[in-house]
Amino acid sequence: MNKQIRRMAVGLGLVAWPALGWGQSPPPSLPGKIGVINIQAAIAGTGEGKKAFAELEKRYAPRRQELQQLQQEINALTDQLQKQSTTLSDDEQRRLNRELQEKQTRFKRMQEDAQADFQADNGDVVNRIGQKMVRLMDEYAQQNGYAVIIEGNPQLLYYVAPQIDLTEEVVKRYDAANPVTADTPATSPPSTTAPAAAAKSRTPASKPADKSKP
Repeated sequence: MNKQIRRMAVGLGLVAWPALGWGQSPPPSLPGKIGVINIQAAIAGTGEGKKAFAELEKRYAPRRQELQQLQQEINALTDQLQKQSTTLSDDEQRRLNRELQEKQTRFKRMQEDAQADFQADNGDVVNRIGQKMVRLMDEYAQQNGYAVIIEGNPQLLYYVAPQIDLTEEVVKRYDAANPVTADTPATSPPSTTAPAAAAKSRTPASKPADKSKP
């Protein structure tokens, strides 16, 4: 279970963030309230997150389209070689196979580059918003008598009582503290779907920032 939680935290770029209250001396009398938050949903649900992810989607749309176009060309060449194998001359078959291999190699390289760039930009968004959200949760927990606020990703918990799910409340407080306007820049802006998720060729290719606790 702990390994699963750590893997999820790494995917969200949260593993380096300090847990709320960890490493601090407990007060004489700890409150008994427990809160749960789905941090991924909270980040994506903020106004700042929606804007940043929309800009990220727009930024990578041309690269996604380029990959899709190249994939179509690869599929067309593959079909031509399969359907006309008995009618094409040896020279033409060699030429088409060479062209197919070149396109497959270019597709693989473009796909890997797009995936790496997308993940880096997506991680910047998660880290930037997430660090501010952690500070907000820390203040909220102290002001409202919470002993602990834990990650409430549905894949990690069997049941969460609605009254202790703080996701919506934290999103509201975050938006109030970080209002977004049409002119507000979203630096390092998913959809959270990477552009490299384009369909793979039907034939094999030839082959955060400082996280110190505030």
